[in-house]
Parts: sequence; C-alpha cells; structure tokens
Amino acid sequence: MTKFLLWAIPILFSASLNAQQTANHSITRLRTEIEQLAQAAQGRVGVTATVLETGASVNLNGDQQFPMQSVYKLPIGMAVLQQVDQGKLALSQTVHVTPDEYISKRQHSPLRDKYPTGADVSVAELLRYAVSESDGSASDVLLRLLGGAKTVMASLKKLDITGIIVANTEKEIGSDNAVQYRNWATPTEVVALLRAVENGRNLSASSRTLLLHLLTETETGLHRLKGLLPAGTVVAHKTGTSWTIEGLTAATNDVGLITLPSGKHIAIAVFVSDSKADQVIRERVIAQIAQVVWNHWHSH
Repeated sequence: MTKFLLWAIPILFSASLNAQQTANHSITRLRTEIEQLAQAAQGRVGVTATVLETGASVNLNGDQQFPMQSVYKLPIGMAVLQQVDQGKLALSQTVHVTPDEYISKRQHSPLRDKYPTGADVSVAELLRYAVSESDGSASDVLLRLLGGAKTVMASLKKLDITGIIVANTEKEIGSDNAVQYRNWATPTEVVALLRAVENGRNLSASSRTLLLHLLTETETGLHRLKGLLPAGTVVAHKTGTSWTIEGLTAATNDVGLITLPSGKHIAIAVFVSDSKADQVIRERVIAQIAQVVWNHWHSH
C-alpha cells in the first residue's frame, strides 16, 4: 500500500498542476476577450468579476480608481440599513423633504419631479427612490439622515473595504464636474462590497433581503449588465452615469450580482471612464463584457 501511494503521488500532483494550468489559461483567454471588447469604449475600462462560491476571478484594471457616480448609492443604502438594524433609523419613519434639498433640474430625481414643493416620505421609500430609481435627491436626504459621508465611510471600514470613497452629496457632484472624481472606487473593492451584500455581512437577514430586492428592481441601465444575458437571468445591480461634456463621458458604470443557472453568483463591476464613444457603444461594451463572463462561467 505504501509503495502504491508513493507511486501515485506524482501522478496526482501532475493532474492537479495540469488542471490549474488549464484554469489559468482559460482566465487569460477571458481577460484577453474582455480587453478586446473594452477597446470600443475609447476610454478607460475597469472590470472585476468573481464567482463568489469558487473564488474564480478575472480583472482588467481592477485596482484603478474610477468615478462611481450613482454606484455610490449602494454603500449609502447599506449604511442606512445598518442603522435600521441598530435601531437608529426605522424604515417606517417619515422624513420631511424640502425643495431646497432637491438636486438640480439637470440631474435625475423622480422624487423631485413628483413632489416639486417637498414631501413627507418614509425611509423605505427614500431607499427605493435612491437604489432602484437612482434618485439623487433621495440619496442626499439619506446622507443627511446618516449624518454625512463619514458614516458611510465608517460602514465601509467595518467591512475592511478601503477602495471606495464616498465624500460628497449628489448636489455637490452636480455643481462641479471635477467633484465626481473624488467619489471613486476600484472594481475589485466594489466586488468585495457585493460579496458582503450577498453574504449579508453587517446586515440582518431582512435588510439583506430588502437590499437585494431593491437592486433587482433597478430601473436604470437595462442595456448594460442585463442587456445581452439570457431572458430571466436574475441581476441585482446598481448603475452610475455622468454627463457628457465636450464629447467626453466621465462615467458609464454598472455593478451587480448575476445569478448563474447553477445557482452560483458572479459579482461583477464594470466601469467605463473618460470615454469618447456614444452611449449606445458604452452600454454595449458593458453588456458584452457581462455576456462573455456569463458564458465563460456557465460553460465551466
């Protein structure tokens, strides 16, 4: 028996090594494909995608900083739900919103458009506006309830996430084009945040369920991560978009959790920054990247 085991060890080691080499080669091909797709954006593209259950991962510029725009409403929403869990806020509590809290007309705010003279809105409804509808006014009101961006940063620190910076309100971001670059993230750290969402880290079961529901009901960016995936694919995601100024678009983003037919989850972050391409092309690049990632891990 001992002789057999000694004889078998090299064979087993060789088989394991060959399997690892095949996996590495496969990821290299996937990264090359992503890199080729990214060229159409005519800008800087950052991608990190990880199968949470296996740890298999691919990235392109995953550690570079990209302006988040409304992607930053995800960590804001998480911080609000953490305070709900701690009893500092309640989903049912009513918040008075005044017109002077509304962002500018050129920024996206269904809340402002529905209640131009102000309104009394529940925390739960503010979360829905901010996360599912990417409402900048609702996001700013939630930041006010939290006591400012420092509370969001403290929430991220508890998750050991250092590569996401929330520093300003939406109103401030809308007032100066340069401010958006101060509110940045790396794709790799956003994937870490998505892992925390999926695992329910620092969230109660009910808060995790609510957040995933709000992300799944996201009404923006339907031609991005979801654009080329099979019908019925569950995608819990958050978009972010800047204005186009003098032919340059600072941010076209989509990050989220994609559920594979196997039940496994791909956490993916795609950032397109400082792009000269039009919106159709920018969104198609994101959709194509999500598609090749989905195809790769579905087939594997």
